[in-house]
Amino acid sequence: MLLLLGAGVAYATGGDSPAQPTGSNIDKAKSIALDQTNGGRVTGTEVGDQEGYYEVEVIKDDGSQVDVHLDRDFNVLSTPADHEGPDTKDAPNDNGG
Repeated sequence: MLLLLGAGVAYATGGDSPAQPTGSNIDKAKSIALDQTNGGRVTGTEVGDQEGYYEVEVIKDDGSQVDVHLDRDFNVLSTPADHEGPDTKDAPNDNGG
């Protein structure tokens, strides 16, 4: 029942509303995402994303954007770089890490 309640809260904001999902589960997802990216600033969250149960968008300190995907148990599924940054410059291609 708790899972249904949490999902209901996340979707209660409406389809066209710019409001972000809130609650302790979203706070936990944000915290895990920031740990995964070694800091940064959360710019958006989604529940029920295609790539995972939670998606947390993070702008890292170097200005790059990363989408962290988590499952229902807050395990990190992936952290693909989002090349749609705040400016129109292409992000550097750094695959050496």
